[in-house]
Amino acid sequence: MCRAHATVRELLGALVSESQELTVVDLEAGLENFSRGTPRHVDTLLIVLEPYYKSLETGRRISELAQELKIRRVLGVANKIRSAADESAIREFAGAHQIEMAAFVPMDDAILNADGSGASPVDEAPNSPAVQAVLRLAAQL
Repeated sequence: MCRAHATVRELLGALVSESQELTVVDLEAGLENFSRGTPRHVDTLLIVLEPYYKSLETGRRISELAQELKIRRVLGVANKIRSAADESAIREFAGAHQIEMAAFVPMDDAILNADGSGASPVDEAPNSPAVQAVLRLAAQL
């Protein structure tokens, strides 16, 4: 097993078992972390789904691997939603693959603008639709 993945997996396990604090970890996109069991100790996993075939298929596989790792709570977060058709496609896909959806984050130029200026979207554009969607998700969690 890759030493880096083993280290992160054990660190996550220690954080979850010893801490009463909320810990948020942004794992590298893709399947490698899951095939190596890196997130096995988490209690909630957010799968980011974008309205593209490869993203949806990766999300489906991550959902399956999360079940194998016995992660208690797996939720989908739709990202970069440009239209009602995008939202509908993700809802249909998630329903067909038993992925419970937690949030729909719209495509939002305010995020791109904040990133371009090196600012936090929450600070730069707190009322933007994407920021508001993420804040609602955070409150829900």
